Amino acid sequence: MKAGAAVVALGGLVVLGTAGAAAGDEDLRATAGIQLASIALPLFAEDRASEPTPSAVPDSAESDASPAPESTPAAEGGEEEAKQDAAAADAADAAAADVVAAEEAAQAAAARQAEEAAASAAAEQAQAAERAAAEEAARIAAASVPVDDPAGAKAYASSVLGSHGWDASQMTCLDTLWNKESEWLTSATNASSGAYGIPQALPGIKLATAGGDWQTSYRTQIDWGLTYIESRYGSPCSALNFHYANNWY
Repeated sequence: MKAGAAVVALGGLVVLGTAGAAAGDEDLRATAGIQLASIALPLFAEDRASEPTPSAVPDSAESDASPAPESTPAAEGGEEEAKQDAAAADAADAAAADVVAAEEAAQAAAARQAEEAAASAAAEQAQAAERAAAEEAARIAAASVPVDDPAGAKAYASSVLGSHGWDASQMTCLDTLWNKESEWLTSATNASSGAYGIPQALPGIKLATAGGDWQTSYRTQIDWGLTYIESRYGSPCSALNFHYANNWY
């Protein structure tokens, strides 16, 4: 029953109440009031029952109205996986950087070793060059010093007489001649004339025709002297005879 039916019922009761009042009967009014209440109360109760109550709201509506959770297990799992991936990427980058650093360090060490080896080799070469230069200088210095060895010079002269066609008897004349001239000294020098060497070549540079070591080698000087005697006097004894007569030859 709706609200309109309740109004109609109430209207009927009002009529009854009015009629009771006109009759002036107290009991009748009381009875009418009781009847009114007994009719109206069920009607109002029915209307209230037909209205929706807060408890009748569907559960789905309540669930829709409730606040959404901050995160779900799936979302949390994705974030954790992303963190792990990022950490793995960082670790890989760090490992790659370590490899690059190690390679650079190895290259630098190899370069240093190569430089040290090159420097050591250069130093050794320089030392070898210095030793060679010192040895050459010593050789030149030794070569520039005349070898004054009368016995050796006489032995050499005796050994080459035959190459000029002379016999051993010519050695006696040659020994006397050059002993008077230079005492068989390679470095013999005549300060007044400039004659030089065992055969006393004048000037001394003439000896150079027999060899570049004419200032220091008695062999070179003897070779020149014997050639000169052969070409000028024919033999050592003839040269000695001329010397006796002129005090030179």
